[in-house]
Amino acid sequence: MTTVLVGTTKGAFLIDGGGARTSWTLRGPFCDGWRINHLAGDAGSGAIWAAGGDEFSGAGVWRSGDGGASWTLSKLSNGQFDDWLRNDPDMAKHMGREADPPAPFTGTLDALWSLKRVGGALYAGGKPAQLYRSDDDGESWVRNDALAEFPGREEWNPGAAGLTLHTIVAVPEAPERMWLGISAAGVFATEDGGETWERRNRRSNVAAPLDHLAGGSADEIGHCVHNMMRAAGQGDLLYQQNHHGVFRSRDGGRSWDDMSAGLPSAFGFPVVVHPRDEGTVWVLPLNGDTEGRYPPDASAAVWRSTDGGETWGPQREGLPQENCFFTVLRQAMARDEGEPAGVYFGTNTGSLFASVDEGESWSEIARHMPCILGVEVMEAG
Repeated sequence: MTTVLVGTTKGAFLIDGGGARTSWTLRGPFCDGWRINHLAGDAGSGAIWAAGGDEFSGAGVWRSGDGGASWTLSKLSNGQFDDWLRNDPDMAKHMGREADPPAPFTGTLDALWSLKRVGGALYAGGKPAQLYRSDDDGESWVRNDALAEFPGREEWNPGAAGLTLHTIVAVPEAPERMWLGISAAGVFATEDGGETWERRNRRSNVAAPLDHLAGGSADEIGHCVHNMMRAAGQGDLLYQQNHHGVFRSRDGGRSWDDMSAGLPSAFGFPVVVHPRDEGTVWVLPLNGDTEGRYPPDASAAVWRSTDGGETWGPQREGLPQENCFFTVLRQAMARDEGEPAGVYFGTNTGSLFASVDEGESWSEIARHMPCILGVEVMEAG
């Protein structure tokens, strides 16, 4: 069973597919209509976590231990709604609600943007950019002090959506090693489980294309990382979609090569790596930051490389080829571990597209959903 976990502006949805990934059933919305930016799942236990919130609802992680049948909320910060309920008992009585108890990070956390299960721990990335850890499956949380006290943090610039920690990358067999993507502060890495962090935004010694230097310099790739993923295996191969290009690092982010040549645009949000082939990568280019952020020529295509980003080719079959103006956001693309691998992406217009043949053909498996913010896949054995 393959379940696509979908976060939207109006709650979480689960889309279940059969063993052949040809028949899909949608469930939801869950999580009380919260804005859900990202989800994570554990097929072995049936646990699902959904992170999100905003200044109105507060920030938190919703947890389901039964595959989505029921949910509970672990709140990390209170929002304006709690203040209203607390200060207006008549409204609270009318709505049949009470303000939630004081949450531990109220006043320092607006929302949660990312989740990652690493060994026995669960990590969440926040806005503003903080990292939180839970060792009890999301019931209670502690802040990572080393990142919170990183030297020069006060000079970090927010991206358009604020200063967000939107990407957490881990090594399953070495949980002490992680990478973070923060907009717009760049890539950060730890080799000791978060005790210390190092900033890793340096270009390799290969000369940078002049048209991409607007996003950084001759020395750096630019700090507005959009998404990042590690290739499977024992190495340190990372791929990154930046605000100004697609980059590859063979040394765990210590240096980055520009892999944008051959793409119709250097701008896009997600990047996905094949579960077994480290040279196969998918991206979804958009026409540009100020040009509308939709597919070039309003014709949708996922672009795939099978040689580590040296060359690229479009995959269009089944995707809209005319008058297509949707956006695919940074966490709204994922893959499964099937044979062949399945690839999935959601749009801000509420469609979810799936390919079960590694992008050769696509089908729309859900439509008319709210704006899709995050897509992940949970697979039962």
